[in-house]
Amino acid sequence: MQQETSLAPDAAWIQQRDDLQDWLAQLPDDAALGFDTEFMRRNTFYPQLALIQLGWNGRYALVDPLAFDIGNALQPLIGDGHAVTVMHSASEDLEALSPFLPHGPRQLFDTQIAAAFVGMGLGISYRALVAELAGAELDKGETRSDWLQRPLTDSQRAYATLDVVYLKTVHEQLAERLAQHDRAAWHAEDCERLKRRACYREGDPQPQRGFRSAADWRPEQRALLRRVLLWRDQSARTLDRPRPWLLEDAAAMSLVQQPPRSANELDERTRGQRALRAPQRAELLDVLQRAVDADEVAATEAIPESPQGDAKRALSAMKDRVDQCAAELDLPAGLLCPRKVLEEYVVTAEWPEFLEGWRRPILFEPLSRLLP
Repeated sequence: MQQETSLAPDAAWIQQRDDLQDWLAQLPDDAALGFDTEFMRRNTFYPQLALIQLGWNGRYALVDPLAFDIGNALQPLIGDGHAVTVMHSASEDLEALSPFLPHGPRQLFDTQIAAAFVGMGLGISYRALVAELAGAELDKGETRSDWLQRPLTDSQRAYATLDVVYLKTVHEQLAERLAQHDRAAWHAEDCERLKRRACYREGDPQPQRGFRSAADWRPEQRALLRRVLLWRDQSARTLDRPRPWLLEDAAAMSLVQQPPRSANELDERTRGQRALRAPQRAELLDVLQRAVDADEVAATEAIPESPQGDAKRALSAMKDRVDQCAAELDLPAGLLCPRKVLEEYVVTAEWPEFLEGWRRPILFEPLSRLLP
């Protein structure tokens, strides 16, 4: 298919709540609404929503969330209604939208996930998808643009509009292919999983599980590591600053292994942490110096170790079985079961939540037989 360079159609510039509600009110209840966002996340914990792009049936709108309080204007049609919200790789967009759509769109159609289910590869970009399904070449010129600046340039507006122009074509073709492959229900289930993960704003209650190098630490040290990481997460949310600005991972592990004996020592060992000011240093020192009690140790889950010996051999066999199943189903192996999920399963012997739903009848019996 010959590719043509895309020209952006006109899009309404919406700077008032009434105008947004009027635009949405003209859509039918069951509209397939193309939806995208632009956001910034350089200096903050939470993504800063900078622009919302909407597209339906040849009509387009650019919504400026910096100009007015969107509030719950999106909720009736998208959150509560029967509209299908069509997005590409929606995870970060949903996180940016979560203050306005706490549970995400009622019906989400993620085109990146759909493409993986119909044999177009795992993690395909929107640009590549549009080229393949619509024969159009999208400009990448504004990819790293400052979307918080006002006014937006003509180039930014055109780039943003084109992000939703082709969602209608892409959605229609992918929905048809999903039906042909009998994968629509699987796709809907994975979209629901994506919504739950992206809209969950409470943080991981067991963050130490991601620090595999601490798996062989004493239980008291693991509990202290969990305490420090929970403090970091809550402080980052409160200050709205990136976690590493408060405390980098390596610094957190070093402080837990060898807690500072004084405020001066803590100051010396945390120089360069941009958001760690005097109040936060005082809090962190207390977090590090308080004794770990038995209840805290009991509440701290073990950290999965890297598979060794029999577990490592079982992991290899499981990976081969997943690859075989994926080939039989014409699915990417990483969509069916990512390696990190297998690694945790082979070590803990606890069936992963990720493998519930449509994956369980495919994988439970062959994988459980391979446990060491």
